[in-house]
Amino acid sequence: MAMGLGELLRLRVLGGELRGKNQDTAVILIWLTGGLSHMDTYDMKPNAALEYRGDFWPIRTNVPGMEVCEHLPLHAKIADRFTLVRSLSHSFGDHDGAHKRVLTGRIPKSPSGFVNDAPSVGCIVGKLREHLRPEVLNFTSGQRADTNADSYSQGAGYLGRAYAPFLIPGDPSDPKFSIPNLSIVPQLTSRLNDRRSLLRSFDRIRHEVDHSGVLEASSRFQQKALSLLTSDAVRNAFDLSQEESTLRDRYGRNAYGQQALLARRLVEAGTSFANVVMEHPGGASPANSIYNWDCHAVNCHVFDDARWRLPYFDKAVSALIEDIYTRGLDRKIMVIVMGEFGHTPRVSYQKGTGTGILQPGRDHWPAAMSLLVSGGGMRTGQVIGSTNALGEHPKDRPLSPNDLWATAYRHLGIDTEHSFPDYSGRPMPILTDGTPIAELL
Repeated sequence: MAMGLGELLRLRVLGGELRGKNQDTAVILIWLTGGLSHMDTYDMKPNAALEYRGDFWPIRTNVPGMEVCEHLPLHAKIADRFTLVRSLSHSFGDHDGAHKRVLTGRIPKSPSGFVNDAPSVGCIVGKLREHLRPEVLNFTSGQRADTNADSYSQGAGYLGRAYAPFLIPGDPSDPKFSIPNLSIVPQLTSRLNDRRSLLRSFDRIRHEVDHSGVLEASSRFQQKALSLLTSDAVRNAFDLSQEESTLRDRYGRNAYGQQALLARRLVEAGTSFANVVMEHPGGASPANSIYNWDCHAVNCHVFDDARWRLPYFDKAVSALIEDIYTRGLDRKIMVIVMGEFGHTPRVSYQKGTGTGILQPGRDHWPAAMSLLVSGGGMRTGQVIGSTNALGEHPKDRPLSPNDLWATAYRHLGIDTEHSFPDYSGRPMPILTDGTPIAELL
């Protein structure tokens, strides 16, 4: 369950420790819930039969031999600044289990439901890096207003609710967008400063009487809450109006674009892990589309949905990549774009629930999925791995989600052998397997 700012701060009693030296680094995860159809985006098969290749054709990029979907022309212009991984796979074909498997780096004890039994990658990063910039949120998640941390397996598991993600609800492209509990009226500033002075006046008494450490922990929360509420860095990060209008236009004046821009601003302000959940780009939806990326035929016409959705996605992702390179942040920020699985190489047909018309779709397919990696000082302008001629399974360089996270943790300077006690007190390493992807390093 997600928490407001106050509850999150009150619960976060224990600090983390950072294993490694790469402290000025961060990860932006663009999470495509519902799963990205690899066959229609990053791993197209133009020589396959129509029932596999679908309606779209690949286009050349500025990297010889690398192709992407015709509806990703902005990707094609900057392919030298990202790497495509086409050979990731796992074994969980339902949304619940796949979210848990990918976002925690562990085989879930129960594939049903989105509540984690192990912490998500973002929560682990938030715990281990909490002390670096105490006045800045270390883990964020861009989501729709009616969801919480457990909606998409972003919860903290056995780390405890204190390390649940701080949620950013709503659409940042909405002029009325704001973060609940984070804004204060100017008149409160002096009152908060007076309160800070009053709290300091009790320090001597507190230290004399506190033998259990409870008051000391509470003091940490009070100081962090005050720091967050009065921090220019935090308030400024959320104020997208400070960006040039032309840059906001470049990202796209929609949920996808402004979420990506907000993630960049949060990372500049000190966030170590910004999770952007891209579901709906905002605005009106075509009748044959779906809210997120779950392109079953009963949900949507897979190709009409992609024709509508991919231009928003193309603009947001390409703008983020260009922006971090322009600002010299390409070594600091590692960008990952992925969903929980791919979709079936073979197109199926069913009547749409909303339309009643027979239409094409693709179902869940964890046996093959594609993802994009940019920045982070990684090697770019390449394709890692491949699938067979029909996009069904990896043909070479098979990789697991843990190989990806081993790479991300390495970028962040986090030792994956570091352990936390689980619910029964047993030490659980951050990852039980996984090797950094050598081609990226």
